[in-house]
Amino acid sequence: MKVHIELDMTPEEARSLMGLPDIAPLQKQMLEEMQARMARAMETGDMESLMRAWTPLGGAEAFTQFQKFLWDSAGMVARGGRAKEKP
Repeated sequence: MKVHIELDMTPEEARSLMGLPDIAPLQKQMLEEMQARMARAMETGDMESLMRAWTPLGGAEAFTQFQKFLWDSAGMVARGGRAKEKP
């Protein structure tokens, strides 16, 4: 037996129905904070500060770690799924 139920509602109504919190105020606050950080970085003319404002999770360091992860993963695939042997 199959039962098919179709609900016609907005995303806000669906979140309310499932008991999920309304995060719109938090999202607005975070967007305002990001805009303020970007404005401060642009005022100084320092591109590094601007990039840090755009990437609050580490900037270049996070990219380097992600790149290392990709290289390690590619190396593991090339070895047939075996971990790298330690000397």
